[in-house]
Amino acid sequence: MHIAVAGNIGAGKTTLTRLLAKHFKWEPHFEDVVDNPYLDDFYHQMERWSFNLQIYFLNSRFRQILQIRESGKKIIQDRTIYEDAHIFAPNLHAMGLMTNRDFNNYSSLFELMESLVEPPDMLIYLRSSIPNLVAQIHKRGRDYENSISIDYLSRLNERYEAWITTYNRGKLLIIDVDNIDFVNNPEHLGQVYNRIDAELNGLF
Repeated sequence: MHIAVAGNIGAGKTTLTRLLAKHFKWEPHFEDVVDNPYLDDFYHQMERWSFNLQIYFLNSRFRQILQIRESGKKIIQDRTIYEDAHIFAPNLHAMGLMTNRDFNNYSSLFELMESLVEPPDMLIYLRSSIPNLVAQIHKRGRDYENSISIDYLSRLNERYEAWITTYNRGKLLIIDVDNIDFVNNPEHLGQVYNRIDAELNGLF
């Protein structure tokens, strides 16, 4: 079984992935942030490093999906391969931070990879407003995220919303994180568990 958590920067994907993995006894697979050799350079010089960064993420997540399917385990994944291709890369291209040549190359590679992998059994999308994202990003204090602009976050949020309204590759659960505090409120976390339980019982 493959569950994936999607959402903008600062939406709470990693935290929720940890909590769900612990509760449901799933094996968590996290986004490769610590060992990513391009992330810091990208946030300081987006135009120069955008293609490199997106290819790195694409490669990393493709490997993850292959490992998830081969393992036969119940796994929860922090962020999906679809977010790179439908949100981050097109956004960089639209902002003039990735050339047409690089974007076409990237898109062609994604289409090939997509044809070789199965989508997650269930996608959990964390919907968030910009003020909430900004507050969470500041709270966790990652140096390379200090230069993220509100305009950049807003563009990503618009693309997330457009993508999620057309998502039809499997079961979808939307959690509005502006109105729920699953970190500090056990009752709210219990509500999330119950919603996921209900979806899974209808799925398997």
